[in-house]
Amino acid sequence: MISPLLSNYAPADLSFDKGEGAYLFGNDGRRYLDFFAGIAVTSLGHAHPKITEALSKQASNLMHISNLFRIPGQEELAKKLVDNTFADAAYFCNSGAEANECGLKMIRKYFSTNGQPERYRVIAFENSFHGRTLATIAAAGQDKLLEGFGPPMDGFDHVPVGDIEAVKQAITPETAGVLIEPILGEGGIQVVEPEFLRQLRKLCDEEGLLLMFDEIQTGMGRTGKLFAYEHLGIAPDIMSSAKALGNGFPVGACLAVEKVAVCMTVGSHGSTYGGNPLAMAVAGAVVDIMTEDGFMERVQQTGNHLRQALHGVVDRYPSVIEELRGVGLHLGLKCKVENGALIQTLIKHGVLTAKGGDNVVRLLPPLIIDEAQINEFITALEQACEELSS
Repeated sequence: MISPLLSNYAPADLSFDKGEGAYLFGNDGRRYLDFFAGIAVTSLGHAHPKITEALSKQASNLMHISNLFRIPGQEELAKKLVDNTFADAAYFCNSGAEANECGLKMIRKYFSTNGQPERYRVIAFENSFHGRTLATIAAAGQDKLLEGFGPPMDGFDHVPVGDIEAVKQAITPETAGVLIEPILGEGGIQVVEPEFLRQLRKLCDEEGLLLMFDEIQTGMGRTGKLFAYEHLGIAPDIMSSAKALGNGFPVGACLAVEKVAVCMTVGSHGSTYGGNPLAMAVAGAVVDIMTEDGFMERVQQTGNHLRQALHGVVDRYPSVIEELRGVGLHLGLKCKVENGALIQTLIKHGVLTAKGGDNVVRLLPPLIIDEAQINEFITALEQACEELSS
């Protein structure tokens, strides 16, 4: 007799009854410092009063209606995102994978609309991650994601991150765009060199290609800017967002410049739940909070403080941790011990972290953490490293 719950996960034997700010309260009676944030999702912490208020107020009025009618919350949130980014228009969906699917469709539709339907291929990068749909696992360049799911969906060519000559060699008359994460999160907090991203922008302009950034994990303040592209002095043509956009409520967005957005005509794409009033109310509150004066500056300061403290731990325990990676509060510890061992030892000391590729432990705390909580984390990390180095 199998479990009534599909066994596609292997969860830890731990659940939580309550969350408050940067803490989770487990069914084991313990309080845990959350440096995991649901994989960079609850970036404003748990039970944030403004988010809870927006959710409760909207839920008591109207949760769902359908995109067959105007949804004012969509128009309001779209304007907030357009006003605070490079984009001219936004489409709303329910997840990061859906946002990436929309972006990939936009790339194809743009060239089809402009009389070049043969241009449909997208250059993507090895060891990336863009979701779990058939298209996004094909885009990721990781064999393990494709295992058991038949031949990969056609339309993707993979090259190593950072190799601009390989990108140039991959361009054919069928190439339409380039898709990249500014920081490869699942791949182990691999920060893509800013100069490489600028080279991609220049190359796309020269070759008439569309540049798409997957900012599902790097976006919404994680790097100390609302979106990571803001560090670069350039912008993509298309960008996906999700995760922290809803602080735990399922919502995604695909943003695009005008020349791309106008190609998505009536009937070209859609979603039953996407952009529902409840999601729009929550995401609108998140954007309002994150665009308040001083919010991102505080995130940058917090990130600098945490990084400085982490460098000290790396220096003191070289047999456990070999490298600190990341930007802002999107950080990773490249381990010399097995990363799962460090994660489990941290749990013993009341801290939750996330596993990443390349034997990395990901540190994705809520953006609202304070100095005392950073000190609490560093103490737990030092205790864990002491145990693992002995």
